[in-house]
Amino acid sequence: MQHVLDFDWAVFQFVEKYLWGPFLDILMPFITRLGDGGIIWIVLAVLLLFFKKYRKFGIMMVAALLLSLLINDNILKPLINRPRPFNPEAWKTLERAFIYPELVPRPHGLSFPSGHTSSSFAAAVVLIFTGKKRIYIPPLILAFLIAFSRIYVHVHYCTDVLAGMVVGTLYGLLAYLLIAKLLPLIQEKIRVKREKETF
Repeated sequence: MQHVLDFDWAVFQFVEKYLWGPFLDILMPFITRLGDGGIIWIVLAVLLLFFKKYRKFGIMMVAALLLSLLINDNILKPLINRPRPFNPEAWKTLERAFIYPELVPRPHGLSFPSGHTSSSFAAAVVLIFTGKKRIYIPPLILAFLIAFSRIYVHVHYCTDVLAGMVVGTLYGLLAYLLIAKLLPLIQEKIRVKREKETF
């Protein structure tokens, strides 16, 4: 755990020394707020539902976001029980003074893994399966930006964000596999039911 803390501290120090500045102090809070409650991904999923060709991907995105929310909040965060980096308890063993820039309000709850990062990657990874770069590359870029913003505004450790990328990717893959299997079965049942009603 000590090595993890040392790594996270080094990343924060790098961000503070080389990246903090007036422009990013405005941009990064804006980007991080796009991930609040997964709102940007929910909006995108709803939009996809209006297009028959991409409707199943909208459903997959919703499933991926639900997996991220349920597993992170009910299993992973309570299990790891890691305090936020601005919590004095977080750096007790290092005896170092953590600087919180107050770029965004201090979020409540536990830190590991990053929920913003997890939900962003869960939703964005699903879109890779459309096979169209113009559809999946912009969301992937946004997912990376949201992930980085969580470190920049100092509400998550780097390792929280890295873990969020990993589990989010897994949620996206799982949602794709589940819906790809279940959706045809549901559609077939609906078709059979309609045929029976017709006769």
